Amino acid sequence: MVPEDAPGNYSRSPSKPRRFLEFLRQTPMWPHIELRGDFGPVSRDDLLQAHTPAYVGAFLAGTQPLCASNGLRWSKEFRDSVLLTNGCLSAAIHAAVARPEQVTMAPVSGFHHAQPSRGSGFCTFSGQVIAALQLYRGQGLSGAWVDLDGHFGNSIEDSREFAPDLDRAIPPDMNLNPSGSHGAYLAHLERLLANLEALVTAGEVHYVAFAHGADSHEWDQLGSQCTTAEWLEASELVYGTLRRCGERLGRPVPVTLALFGGYRDDHPESVLGLHAMDLACGLNVLCDAGLNYEAEVRAPGWAEF
Repeated sequence: MVPEDAPGNYSRSPSKPRRFLEFLRQTPMWPHIELRGDFGPVSRDDLLQAHTPAYVGAFLAGTQPLCASNGLRWSKEFRDSVLLTNGCLSAAIHAAVARPEQVTMAPVSGFHHAQPSRGSGFCTFSGQVIAALQLYRGQGLSGAWVDLDGHFGNSIEDSREFAPDLDRAIPPDMNLNPSGSHGAYLAHLERLLANLEALVTAGEVHYVAFAHGADSHEWDQLGSQCTTAEWLEASELVYGTLRRCGERLGRPVPVTLALFGGYRDDHPESVLGLHAMDLACGLNVLCDAGLNYEAEVRAPGWAEF
């Protein structure tokens, strides 16, 4: 699923799934993780649910300039990895719906800036849209996305006209992207989560996907919103809401996690550490795991002597 980092690419996101799992192996979370590889790539027909034939054909064939409209170098290996990361996200959400007592995670990114006719911002295909349409068209289920990446996740909103039934697959206002920074950011998140809780407990939203992008951290090269403490408080707010929804319903809410952004050339482990702490928070709040874990998140300019 993971290609090597391509020279000249600003983003290391294509290699993040491998690097994140290698990181997790050294943490207390590892005994709580069951790896699954029983999924395949998305098909051309899957992609055409959310994208134009011209764009799908150009990316699959490596035709410039559309095949590199995501801002990443195209190769056959990268193409194949993109099809698998989209397949991974879809499989994880389907697995959560089938077994809501387990939290599922797709350790992937590269979806939420893609548009129907092109890629954008290191994102190639709208995996969120594809998975949501599959679940709505196949099972009549509606979902919500809590997107705490540092940049607004436009792929869902940009796809509503292209796929009109997306309004039922992901209801309006259920693509949650808080704005502002520090206290204002957390206050906006709380308001958005209150709306989410109302729709989940009313039975209008059947599953939730959560991506806590590390580029909303104030030390990220592309972010600025939250201190480490605030970033982790955001995790607690989300997972606390999901647990409360489950308690009110009398059953677990299907929950799937994903990674999304994070850019630290000076210390990539800070990005992985934030993702790991978010996972630990989720396991503690949703699964009573009792984990005591704190990763090192270094300030920019920190040097080791």
